[in-house]
Amino acid sequence: MCEIYSGAETNLFELKSRSVRIDGVVTSIRLEAVFWKIIEEIAEDAEISVAEFLSRIYREVVEKRGEIGNFTSLLRVACTTYLNNGQRIEL
Repeated sequence: MCEIYSGAETNLFELKSRSVRIDGVVTSIRLEAVFWKIIEEIAEDAEISVAEFLSRIYREVVEKRGEIGNFTSLLRVACTTYLNNGQRIEL
């Protein structure tokens, strides 16, 4: 079973940094390449740019919680939620 994970292409877990503008502020986000691919897919499905998707999710969280905390972790969870067809994982 571990071959599924240990055999993953190395370029998928390579860290990639991107400079993006979120609500008018330029920031750098560093995620594994596979998460950038998923974020691009989410944005494409919603017919918006990656920058717009990131701004929207940022604003939604600030509206609900008042602060972000770890934005990159939030993005990883958003990606896995998307891959699970919106089903929440209960811990």
